Amino acid sequence: MSKSQTRRRGGRRLNLLAALCAVLLLQAFPARAQTAPEPRREQLLNGLRIVLLSRPADPEVTLKLRVHSGAAFDLAGKEGLMSLLAAAFFDPNTREYVTEELDGRLEVKTGYDSIDVTLAGRSADFDRLLELLRNGVMNTQLTPEAIERVRAELVKGTGAAPTPSAEAERLVAARLFHPFPYARPVSGTAESLGRVERTDLLLARERFLHPDNSTLVIVGGFDPRRVMRTLRQSLGGWRKSDRPVPATFRRPDPTDARTLVIDRAGSKEVELRIALRGLARADRDAPAARLLVPIVARRWEAALPPTSSGAGKLTIRHDAMREGGIFVLGATLSTHSPAADAARALEAARKVLRELSETGPTAAELDAAKGSVVSSLNQGAQGAAWMADAWLDEHTYETPAVTASGVARAVAALTTSEVQRVAARLFLHTPVASVAVGDAAQLREELARTGGYQVFGEAAARTQEPAPPKPADKPQPDKPRLELKRP
Repeated sequence: MSKSQTRRRGGRRLNLLAALCAVLLLQAFPARAQTAPEPRREQLLNGLRIVLLSRPADPEVTLKLRVHSGAAFDLAGKEGLMSLLAAAFFDPNTREYVTEELDGRLEVKTGYDSIDVTLAGRSADFDRLLELLRNGVMNTQLTPEAIERVRAELVKGTGAAPTPSAEAERLVAARLFHPFPYARPVSGTAESLGRVERTDLLLARERFLHPDNSTLVIVGGFDPRRVMRTLRQSLGGWRKSDRPVPATFRRPDPTDARTLVIDRAGSKEVELRIALRGLARADRDAPAARLLVPIVARRWEAALPPTSSGAGKLTIRHDAMREGGIFVLGATLSTHSPAADAARALEAARKVLRELSETGPTAAELDAAKGSVVSSLNQGAQGAAWMADAWLDEHTYETPAVTASGVARAVAALTTSEVQRVAARLFLHTPVASVAVGDAAQLREELARTGGYQVFGEAAARTQEPAPPKPADKPQPDKPRLELKRP
């Protein structure tokens, strides 16, 4: 048998193996996720989109309202503005009433792309829950007293000294995205919250808090006809916006390749973060980016010395948002020489990313990654909250509704060449930001060999790399003069 025939047979076996693995992965996914129920979709005259999933036997009901504008629209220097507006939706008495009197749940969560309000409780209390939701978003109390109360609560939550891990996460995002909004902390800081004025909140409410910028999902035990009649009466008077607010942001500045060092003198461990710009939620390569997370994690852990990986904690994630994303590698190193291991981990991460973009993953790595992703989908695709988020994402990111089984199919169908192409798109010739939180005296010497460093707060003259000597200027020939003569 010739070598070419042997190669063809080997290639056919790999293709058959990949197809078999894809089938097994889809079979491993729960049947209930593959047959996700189709909700009823409505829209009020004011533009409010409504998604209903009635389950008559369910004694509970969940209402989830999403405002499709989040912390990305915070004013510069006033980070936390949208979080402050969202926190003002409900006062402490309302929260206590829902949890204690109605035995329900009330949550308000602000992200870069949206504000989510969740009210859950007994189906018999649907009218009360809807009335509370209506009052919160249509009659938001922005009196000076209410603003100061909410501001004090948020400052209390952000005023404590950040942990090394939280500090590394915040600074690596700022180094990668500045001045793009994803560089700002969603909840702001004590200083930025103090700069938010009442007029800023009134303007934000006027610009973003409208029905045609929102979607409401209701899941649980209810009568759809009765609920639609109630919604028209309760939320039909919510005023529509005059015009939509476009998302126009300044592009990020070039990323500094040096590692930013945050000094924690005497610290026995180092928090290391390495970040690259990722993909948006609506990007067609998002499933492949999801697959790259476990592949990078396994390769990076295998590339580190045993003392590093055994005594540390590695975290890899890809956060996809509306206008882009972030791919983050994180490590907590608490060995006998954490600074030296941080430098090795940084070099190993760069090598792993470069090799993946050049050669792609092996067939075994790809199969293991698919199994890991499908397993995480299996654990997460449960309950009304997951379905509500999937339907809300359809409007937030302007993409078709994607079920868990749909994501599993897209992941299972990916080939090695496709994953390599996406790895090259993410990792090859792209800006990389890195941050190390630890003892600067130990980190200086180790990081100097990995492309340079910058100690946070030090003068630029002490942190910049010496400029190469300029070549001697060559004498330039005299240019002929052009003389203008009068006639």
